[in-house]
Amino acid sequence: MLALILNSLEDSKAEDIVSLDLAGKSALADHMVVASGRSHRHVGAVADHLLRDLKNAGYGNARVEGMPHCDWVLIDIGDAIIHIFRPEVRTFYNVEKMWSADSSAPTQFIG
Repeated sequence: MLALILNSLEDSKAEDIVSLDLAGKSALADHMVVASGRSHRHVGAVADHLLRDLKNAGYGNARVEGMPHCDWVLIDIGDAIIHIFRPEVRTFYNVEKMWSADSSAPTQFIG
């Protein structure tokens, strides 16, 4: 599942993809993935592509927030939470730093 998410984001040309292992650290999910899109349109396209890939793989019950504005789209599939940001919004919220504060550095995905 994590590989599917990372590959979909890479295929969509998402930028600065970071994967955080939350297993044992949070009841929210086992994995959190954070990525950036270059613009509102790119964030929306990356999210649409990921949702299509997840549905095709049997994860069709994803909960999605933020699609109308595409500044920050959150996709929750239960075992993983995916955040797709515009760069300025990502910098402002700095979600990956908050979640990696008590663990080792986040894993940068380079495919």
